[in-house]
Amino acid sequence: MKKRMCTTLGLGIIALVVLPGFSFAQNDTTGPAMIGEPMHDFTLPVYQGGEISLSNLKGRMVMLIFPRGKFKPDEWCHLGMYKYVELCDFVEENNIKEKLNLLDIFYVISYNREMIDDWFDELPQQLKDIEKWKNPPDADNLTGRRKVFLERVRRTFPKKYAYKQREIPMPIPILIDEEARLSSRLGIFSPGWDGGEGPQNIPSVYIVDVNGILRFKYLAQNTWDRPGYDYLMRVTPCAFSWGRKR
Repeated sequence: MKKRMCTTLGLGIIALVVLPGFSFAQNDTTGPAMIGEPMHDFTLPVYQGGEISLSNLKGRMVMLIFPRGKFKPDEWCHLGMYKYVELCDFVEENNIKEKLNLLDIFYVISYNREMIDDWFDELPQQLKDIEKWKNPPDADNLTGRRKVFLERVRRTFPKKYAYKQREIPMPIPILIDEEARLSSRLGIFSPGWDGGEGPQNIPSVYIVDVNGILRFKYLAQNTWDRPGYDYLMRVTPCAFSWGRKR
């Protein structure tokens, strides 16, 4: 089938500070998570094993990254897969676990375990697709919209990644948001977003401070529109500072 382009960490802080007033929104809270207010609490299974409750991570910063997922019922978003691999690479290359040692990062995928198995099975081919987009045989002769597309994919996918099935590193925990329960509560589950037709999320990032207060929220306007990890790691210390002053 021809595919279309859809198109545990921390902060080098001196000491762990658990402040009074730590709180989370109740589990039955629905609707957008509001900046400056308690983040919706949740408990989700971890794909690599175990489970995570946000309320049990008190005293730590938490970054939640929601990829798009399936922009059509039978087609995964290439960018969401690439961004996961890029995140794992970024964390290792920049020694983030030591530099940001109070930060837990989670990639939240809004499907069941079997669908996430499929996501990883498809990932190696998706990365091959991206390399073909970046290196078409007629690259030097492209004009107009095709040239603009080529320039965009080369900016969006700067590195080449290649993995075999079952050999993909997974150092960043993946949370299983089965049936999009959490993303629906947050209001980011949107099947028709950006021309899609599938069970998908608006790509989003949430940063929660050590007191359980949401300090940063980013919802993409289109599939290309996602903040880089270097930017997010610059934002995180600011959110930590706000949490300490509360």
